[in-house]
Amino acid sequence: MPLPFLTADRAFGTNADDVALPFDDHDHWRRPYRPGPWRVAGAALLLLLASFVLIAAMIIAFAGALPGAGLCLGLGLVLIIAALRMLRAGAWVSRHGVRRVSFFSTTTLSWNHAAAVRTVQQPVRWLGLPRTVQGQALVLVRQSGEPLPLLTDHNADFLSRPEAFDRAADTVEAWGSEYRAA
Repeated sequence: MPLPFLTADRAFGTNADDVALPFDDHDHWRRPYRPGPWRVAGAALLLLLASFVLIAAMIIAFAGALPGAGLCLGLGLVLIIAALRMLRAGAWVSRHGVRRVSFFSTTTLSWNHAAAVRTVQQPVRWLGLPRTVQGQALVLVRQSGEPLPLLTDHNADFLSRPEAFDRAADTVEAWGSEYRAA
């Protein structure tokens, strides 16, 4: 059941035809798709665990063991940062190029350094784990011929959602074809 009034695509009570979307500025980095349910669930579980750890830190601090409270506070902050980094992971595009954000690193490549952006069939990692399965990947081919995988249909954003992967891949390919030629 679609609930358009709950989406970020438009304001409440307006038609989609007459409202400019908030991400129309192509100079800002934006993710051309929404985070998937696996990514959101993982981040929610990390935040839930962080809340328990922070409550434990407060109880330990009231008991008078400040080094233990500091350790729990640090662990809670690490869990919050991990959840935020997990939500930020994915492919981001702008007029300047494409950015692949993973948990530990970020790779930014200008559209001028990209030879092609295409979807290929290849073994892909299932939910980022070492196990590989046959699937689709959106790959950015650099001018040097070296491929940079941007999205896969088995990652935390698109697992069991092939239509969402196709839409996201088409969107990134459209950005690539528009700005590589410019």
